[in-house]
Amino acid sequence: MRKQFLFIFLASIVASTSQAQTRSTRIGYIDMEYILENVSDYKEANAQLELKAQKWKQEIETKKTDINNLKESLKAEKALLTKELIDERETEIKFLETEMLDYQQKQFGADGNLIRHKAALAKPIQDQVFTAVQDIAEAKNYDFVFDKSSDLTMLFSNKKFDISDQVIRILNRTDKREQLTKKQLKEQEKKESLENAIDENPAMKDRQKVLDDRKAAREKLIQDRKLEQEAKKKEYEDRRKALLAEREARKNGTVSEPAKTDATKTSPSTDKPAAATEQKTTTAQPPAVDNKAEERQKLYEQRKKELEERKKKILEEREAAKKAKEAAAQKTNTTNN
Repeated sequence: MRKQFLFIFLASIVASTSQAQTRSTRIGYIDMEYILENVSDYKEANAQLELKAQKWKQEIETKKTDINNLKESLKAEKALLTKELIDERETEIKFLETEMLDYQQKQFGADGNLIRHKAALAKPIQDQVFTAVQDIAEAKNYDFVFDKSSDLTMLFSNKKFDISDQVIRILNRTDKREQLTKKQLKEQEKKESLENAIDENPAMKDRQKVLDDRKAAREKLIQDRKLEQEAKKKEYEDRRKALLAEREARKNGTVSEPAKTDATKTSPSTDKPAAATEQKTTTAQPPAVDNKAEERQKLYEQRKKELEERKKKILEEREAAKKAKEAAAQKTNTTNN
């Protein structure tokens, strides 16, 4: 009985060992520098730190310029100064140089303010990254996760083992969740589950990329059609406005017939000619009014002249008829006498 139990125990150990050997080791890696560059909070704080660093650099350059000016001044006046004054100025210059180097080391040294501030900015994000990496490793059974940007030398790394984008998504999800409503939170969880499934299955990732490309192409086609419809609608509105303007001008008698005919013939099919035609009609109205008034004045003067000539002719005919009548009456009286 003991032999049978020992045999079963040994068999179970061998089976479990062989099963552990057949399971492949899962290894992933992250790029901490890439993650920090894509976290908005770190980017904003780092930008403010860069402004401080620029200010420090300007102060150092100002100190260097002052020291160089002192050196040039001493060089120019050295022949006129005593040895004691020369030693005093050289001591002052050396003191300023030492002070400038100490300030530079304080701000940009290996343990300077810039390095310490950057470490203080990165520390909270790094803690979040470590937590996210642990969650990913437990959920996806990773045995090892390395940091590509650390002192560890990685001679080669396949991109498919890079989980940096997954870590960034987790950090962004945490920030977004605090601002979402319940409905938006459900949609976000659905989107997250899809992203996790895509991370697990590269083939699904390719299919999702194809679907996204098709969706983008479809949206672009809809947008192009919408723009085309808006352009046609605008063209129609411009043509309608031009025709209404021509009719109104014709009704008011401010545009001559040839001008209206030309405007109708050159009715535009695009927006720009329509606007040009409308503007041309509008600017042509004042000369048309002046010409019409001038024509009316000429016609009035011509008719007045014709009436005067006709009146004068009638008066002459009446005077001639009167004289002829008087002459005939005088001749009749003479004959009777």
